[in-house]
Amino acid sequence: MKLSKKGEYAIRALIELGIAQEVGRDLVQVTELADGRQIPVKFLEQIMLDLRAANWVESRRGKFGGYRLAVPAKTIFIGQIVRTIEGPLAPIGCVSQTAYEPCSCPDEDHCGLRMLMMDVRNAIAGILDRYTLADVVEVTLRKMRRSGLPLPYSEPPKPPRLRSTGKRHAEPVSGHRPSEPATTTFPPRLQPVEGLIKQLFEDYTI
Repeated sequence: MKLSKKGEYAIRALIELGIAQEVGRDLVQVTELADGRQIPVKFLEQIMLDLRAANWVESRRGKFGGYRLAVPAKTIFIGQIVRTIEGPLAPIGCVSQTAYEPCSCPDEDHCGLRMLMMDVRNAIAGILDRYTLADVVEVTLRKMRRSGLPLPYSEPPKPPRLRSTGKRHAEPVSGHRPSEPATTTFPPRLQPVEGLIKQLFEDYTI
């Protein structure tokens, strides 16, 4: 199973809404979600419609509208999200529990490939169906606090961005250069052993 961009962005958006809920933000605008995670706005708008159709998010229209979770994060399992957006978890149809399709093998019961892919399917489902959105949000916030990073959505929402009028900004005074943009320092990537399970269970090793 390979997660598509649509599936990736859907899970990211739900995690962001879960974080917003935990820090006390009621609504998050699509543009804010898109900017925070570098997701194309138009693509994210389509994804949010799918998430709303699944009854996981709800929206409010208007200048200060936005999205929020429609149900508790602890009731949304990651496996549910992936199946809704991507389809079955199984790498081949003959081992799928939700969308079984017979393969070309004449003897499924003794097919070594099917037995191997069944183990792959069970390993994927064993993780994705075990953890909820609340688990992922908890681990994300815990790690951010441990690293001393500011929590997203803890500040009041910014007013909607104004469209450009096409007018040029005033030129800087001669001899004065505009200040350089601040350089953002990102934390190091997680080591392979530092996945979700490791964050939830400190004594877990692989």
